[in-house]
Amino acid sequence: MDEQYTELKTLGELRDSGWESLSVKDEIRKNVIRKIESGETLFPGILGYDKSVIPELQHALLSKHDFILLGLRGQAKTKILRQLPAFLDEYAPVVKGSQINDDPLNPVSKQAIEMIDEHGEETPIEWIHRSQRYGEKLATPDTAVGDLIGDIDPIKAAAQKLTLADENVINFGLVPRTNRGIFAINELPDLQPRIQVSLLNIMQERDIQIRGFNIRIPVDVLMVFSANPEDYTNRGNIITPLKDRIDAQILTHYPRKLEIGKKITSQEAWFDRNSKIKVNIPDLLRELLEQVAFEARESEYIDQKSGVSTRMTITAMEQLISSAERRALVNGEKRTTARITDLFHVVPALTGKLELVYEGEQEGSLNVVKHLIGKAIKKSFKRIFPDPEAQKKQEDPSIYQPLLDWFANGNTLELTDNMSGEAYEKALEQVEGLGSVIKEYGKDKQPENRYILMDFVIESLHQYSMLGKEEIDNGRSYSDMLGSMLGSIDDLDNLEDFQ
Repeated sequence: MDEQYTELKTLGELRDSGWESLSVKDEIRKNVIRKIESGETLFPGILGYDKSVIPELQHALLSKHDFILLGLRGQAKTKILRQLPAFLDEYAPVVKGSQINDDPLNPVSKQAIEMIDEHGEETPIEWIHRSQRYGEKLATPDTAVGDLIGDIDPIKAAAQKLTLADENVINFGLVPRTNRGIFAINELPDLQPRIQVSLLNIMQERDIQIRGFNIRIPVDVLMVFSANPEDYTNRGNIITPLKDRIDAQILTHYPRKLEIGKKITSQEAWFDRNSKIKVNIPDLLRELLEQVAFEARESEYIDQKSGVSTRMTITAMEQLISSAERRALVNGEKRTTARITDLFHVVPALTGKLELVYEGEQEGSLNVVKHLIGKAIKKSFKRIFPDPEAQKKQEDPSIYQPLLDWFANGNTLELTDNMSGEAYEKALEQVEGLGSVIKEYGKDKQPENRYILMDFVIESLHQYSMLGKEEIDNGRSYSDMLGSMLGSIDDLDNLEDFQ
């Protein structure tokens, strides 16, 4: 909307200006067309949907359709819905004081009609920003028809000395108050069926009915919804007549590529902490976090109908940063790099966001998460380094043999959670043969990431059952696999002697 219009203050001025009314869906369609033609990004910050969800959203908006976003938790459904006001004109005129954003040229409420009858061309108007033309309701089981549509307000009737037969005693609900705008209902199946019935007229006849009144007030609104497919069986259903009236059902999904997942986490996680500690997050650890989510979405221990939210990797990244930040504070360091140890400190961010099936419950959430981290480490390891299992089968000596021999000679590597950067580097440098593996395969533009790669190699060889690992109170201790197994047997013998 041009600024010249927003200076208009009366109905007469608006009419003389040549301003034309459009229905909200026509207005949205006009702006979608303009944005597509100009090459604008229609849904900024929504990643991974360029070839799936976003084209379908454009089709729905161009078709002037009400729609529902159907997908598992953490798939940006609400974020998409809250971007829809960007397709409205920046400002729109309403009759000043109108409860339901009456169009000055096409008023529908009794209040606005009476104001125009009284003041004529001098009827005052105001301009509301598009952000005020978006309404949203989380569908909770206690939602009432009055909340969405409206009800009689006896207090208003008493205060204004009106009879209950007067339309002015109506207290409009959220939907009519969003007239000439967009109204979103999140988690639609949670609405009780009788409340869903109250939406039928809005969806088809585009009007509302308030009990006790033989009137119909036409409402101009784009109705949009979100739902989780699992809700259809767990908590409720979308009634068939309402499903029939929703013009388009758009399926959302999780990131299909690791790189998209990394971009989403980088965009959403809290990195800029204005802290005196500078935390470097190697790309390897970013990849590992996303790989954990990908592994979880395929795991037989996880309830796939519930999904694995992208919020999991976002909160995990924030905890990983905090783990590194705490270590730097303990050691009085101004700069630190996140380590493999920090990866295992994100477990609390993962366990609460994974719904386990029976087998997973039997294993325990902590073991399931460690299993997922282990699988992610093994998969990521093979993207950078030669497959240790394939190395075993070849005739030439394995590239990992020198460092395995170092452990076989009785040496151990202990990496504690709060090791200073200097102590951490010194501990890794002592492992013979490890430096040559990194030199040949672990190429990284940042020298400080060299030691993370060394740590990664050691942990990966443990995951491939080539090195033993003991979790100590504040860290990890690696040793020869055979020696570790013999030590475990000795511990059992000692236990039997004690008993």
